[in-house]
Amino acid sequence: MSEPLSREFTKGLWRENGLFVMALGLCPSLAVTTSVMNGLVMGLCVTFVLVGSNLVVSLIRSFTPKEIRIPIFIVVIASFVTLTEIGLKGLDYELYSNFGIFISLIVVNCVILGRAEAFASKNGPLRSILDGLGIGMGFAIALVIVSFFREVLGAGQLFGMDLAKGASPAAVFILAPGAFLVVGLLMGLFKYRKIMKGAA
Repeated sequence: MSEPLSREFTKGLWRENGLFVMALGLCPSLAVTTSVMNGLVMGLCVTFVLVGSNLVVSLIRSFTPKEIRIPIFIVVIASFVTLTEIGLKGLDYELYSNFGIFISLIVVNCVILGRAEAFASKNGPLRSILDGLGIGMGFAIALVIVSFFREVLGAGQLFGMDLAKGASPAAVFILAPGAFLVVGLLMGLFKYRKIMKGAA
């Protein structure tokens, strides 16, 4: 029996969170989360690509040859990534420059290809849109949470504004080891919550 439509959206926010539960999309999670703004923008870009690619994959699933479905899915995803890249470059070139190659690398983000293969290729357009929106928003929220801790602890700032003048931030949190530490602790918190919920 299929899940209610509301569950297709809400599952991605917590129960099947791409980063904290499934450990997917670690590359952007570690590379671009040095500020909340970067995390938010990357999360919104991934959400747009997820929703668009899920919709198209669900529409073409009935006549997509199984033997070449993955290359077809990648072409669909790459098309939406290109639209995202052009749009972000046109709206705010300075912000776009902050991401380097990581906008282009959305094409190979396991969260997106995974949803196309595991969900959109087996479900209709409405469920696929809700799935993409839920998973995308869950991923965006995860990036913002990671970015918040890294920017506050590592730079002593929030949205680029100093929080405490004269304070010495722990710069390690802006570096790769700090990213691993923050993501690892948050994953552990999600795992602990799941264990406690199962024990209740």
